[in-house]
Amino acid sequence: MKILIIGGNGTIGNKVTSYFSEHNTLIIAGRTNGDEKVDIADSASIKALFEKIGTVDAIICIAGEAKWAPFSEMNEEDYYIGLKSKLMGQVNLVRIGRHFLNPTGSITLSTGILADDPVAQTTSAAMVNGGIHSFAKAAALEMENGHRINVVSLGMVEDAYEKYKNFFPGHNPIPMSKVVKAYERSVNGRDNGRIIRYYDQ
Repeated sequence: MKILIIGGNGTIGNKVTSYFSEHNTLIIAGRTNGDEKVDIADSASIKALFEKIGTVDAIICIAGEAKWAPFSEMNEEDYYIGLKSKLMGQVNLVRIGRHFLNPTGSITLSTGILADDPVAQTTSAAMVNGGIHSFAKAAALEMENGHRINVVSLGMVEDAYEKYKNFFPGHNPIPMSKVVKAYERSVNGRDNGRIIRYYDQ
């Protein structure tokens, strides 16, 4: 398959890229590095990317940001960071990318445990993740040409444990082998409109 992975050089992306590179042709895109450059917060950038690379068999997005800060310190503009990047960035990726997806192709979005089990300082990230879940379940009802859309929602992954462990007291890190399996299931399976959750608390 020809697979586009946005965010394929990040903590999770590196492992996902390594797995899919064994039997597929990959295009890695990111805001600052990769085979191609794309800013998912800019729909024109998304459109330009697809016009350059052409059709693909699968799209995987492991990108998008949202601000983490105490609720008492968050202002309106702080929330727009996550709304424009992680939420609308992935929505626009589906909206535009489906026109460049081969028949029976799949789109995989990424969120996390915060949608179901938020921790302190994540009002924006939790809101955005929950919105992506609802969007994907609704969009799956109207996908055409055999297209599928799923969301991989992970707990704190082991490769990011040292960086985020103080935010997730009592949470067990998710092995990276399970992380890869979640994306494998979305791309190679038959699920559609599913939130593929890998949590271990």
